[in-house]
Amino acid sequence: MSTHRLALVAHDNKKQELIEWASRHKTLLSQYDLVATGTTGKKLNAHTGLAIHRYKSGPLGGDQQIGALIAEGQLSALFFFWDPLNAQPHDPDVKALLRLCSVYNTPVACNLATADLLVSSPHFLR
Repeated sequence: MSTHRLALVAHDNKKQELIEWASRHKTLLSQYDLVATGTTGKKLNAHTGLAIHRYKSGPLGGDQQIGALIAEGQLSALFFFWDPLNAQPHDPDVKALLRLCSVYNTPVACNLATADLLVSSPHFLR
């Protein structure tokens, strides 16, 4: 497994989009240590077969667990397909997670276009 760890997170209305994206990039993603929040990780594994370490569901602390990885320098990139059109009960955790990416200069993709740009970059973790 790679020394690079990637986190995959998606709000409910974006889970299918992340699953489809991960399926298209399965070969690339399989080269990395993957982590995800609970439900997202379960669905990603079921649809793609990728090995994914699952943390708690986002509202139950999963976003904070991934945030801790960022703060400890243990996360190389975050792919967080978040839903800006629906209020989330754990919105402060979501904002904190995105803030930590900025504080620690961790690459973050919040939508399909940015995720594609990130993994196609010659500077991506290869």
